[in-house]
Amino acid sequence: MTQSPIAAAPLAQEPPLQAHAPRNPGMALDMDWVTGVQANTSAIERRATSLPGRRTVKKAYQVAWLARAITCIDLTTLAGDDTAGRVRRLCAKARHPVRQDLLDALNLPPVTTGAVCVYHAMVETAVKALAGSGIPVAAVSAGFPAGLSPFHLRVKEIEESVAAGADEIDIVISRRHVLTGNWQALYDEVKTFRAACGDARMKAILATGELGTLRNVARASLVCMMAGADFIKTSTGKESVNATLPVSLVMVRAIRAYDAATGAKVGYKPAGGISRAGDALIYLALMKEELGNRWLRPDLFRFGASSLLGDIERQLEHHATGAYSAGYRHAMG
Repeated sequence: MTQSPIAAAPLAQEPPLQAHAPRNPGMALDMDWVTGVQANTSAIERRATSLPGRRTVKKAYQVAWLARAITCIDLTTLAGDDTAGRVRRLCAKARHPVRQDLLDALNLPPVTTGAVCVYHAMVETAVKALAGSGIPVAAVSAGFPAGLSPFHLRVKEIEESVAAGADEIDIVISRRHVLTGNWQALYDEVKTFRAACGDARMKAILATGELGTLRNVARASLVCMMAGADFIKTSTGKESVNATLPVSLVMVRAIRAYDAATGAKVGYKPAGGISRAGDALIYLALMKEELGNRWLRPDLFRFGASSLLGDIERQLEHHATGAYSAGYRHAMG
């Protein structure tokens, strides 16, 4: 079998993982650019369909890429029954996502997850639990998940999460602005949210499963980046359709076009429905092929997932022992 191109660049030769891309400063809304964006659905779907069958890594390469995937996970709990104890356990898992015996057996260095993502009410708990770890706390905000609360309250929620210590804010856009083609309203909304975030990095959640067409996804991605989003993110995880490869291809190509035009590097976060280690490898392949190695680091790429980590751990144990273990051996806390 021909070696996959995603294994071509040794991870050890890259700059330190802690390096951060500069913030996206945004730009004035360019309506000609936005309305000129199109999406060839059949071509996008053909390209997306080809990815799972053509891009594989094996043995030691797979171990390295699975370890990289862990560093890009936003370990998340967004349940109505979240408690301080659950969040503290999740933070402990973020600090030590893989058992030490597996790291030793596979000759892997210590790894941590990319961030811990919680509701506003749990930000302070997460900040305390992660103190000194360097792991950022992300808060979902702006009326998550529907984005239908009064606008001034959405802005205030962002400000309060930042004041509580959140390093990153995952905001949700008003889908109606996209569905009605009111790009000025979407731009103004996201720009206001970006200002409320202050020094906290902002991820704009498009809720792509509710936007109707891939063209709408492409245009909404571009408008959010123009308004200063540091990341664009597929989904809240609460929609009936979450991250998909066609949607991801559209969004990462919008990121590529924006980078080419402005020099600003914007991150990407697929969220919802990514639960298998094999899926993580496919998304990493997509990022490498469409955007390059620079987007294989947690400051520019994240998975919005928690169950994904458990399956990656099972795969790592299989590499170490030759046997698959039960899920309870890799608990979230």
